[in-house]
Amino acid sequence: MKKIILLLSLLSTFNAFATMNGADIQAGNSFPKVKLTTTHGDIVVELDRRRAPITVNNFLWLAKNKEYDNTLFHRVIKDFVVQGGGVMEDMTQKKDDNKIVNESGNGLTNDYGTIAMAREGAPHSASRQFYFNVKIGGNRNLNPNSSRWGYTVFGEVIEGMDTLVKIMTLPTGYNSSNGWQDVPLTKIYLKQATILPE
Repeated sequence: MKKIILLLSLLSTFNAFATMNGADIQAGNSFPKVKLTTTHGDIVVELDRRRAPITVNNFLWLAKNKEYDNTLFHRVIKDFVVQGGGVMEDMTQKKDDNKIVNESGNGLTNDYGTIAMAREGAPHSASRQFYFNVKIGGNRNLNPNSSRWGYTVFGEVIEGMDTLVKIMTLPTGYNSSNGWQDVPLTKIYLKQATILPE
């Protein structure tokens, strides 16, 4: 019973955060669209607010407040993921102050061409970083199952998969400044995230 009460309390806190951050952006639109302008072309995503309301509201709030502008795609693994949204030009990470609830049980799966939230080991540690699934057939190992939390899928690419394929094939390597692997050898910028009109 105590665990249930704690979980309900956490969900209430997360829902309050979602209400404050982004719920008023195109509030009546269940499938808002966002254009990501990169140094290698544009990507347009359609978000699913019905299945992942907290995640979508958070993403829209970050886009509206230009939190994604001039960040890097810092982790690129061919036939797996293209990740970005939280690393600045000098390879330092933006603060992850606002953690959101994991919505990975929403019925959306890590299929090819979907966008999902990156996180740490803890299930409710996603904040701003996201990734695109670029594996043909999808990344089933990132979906939830009966024994583990998955990674929250909250939309799909409707334009610009060619841009992601281009990014996916760029050379990557080890970054000695922070010890990260799979870092593009030439910086790939997310120049701007723009919420498209309804």
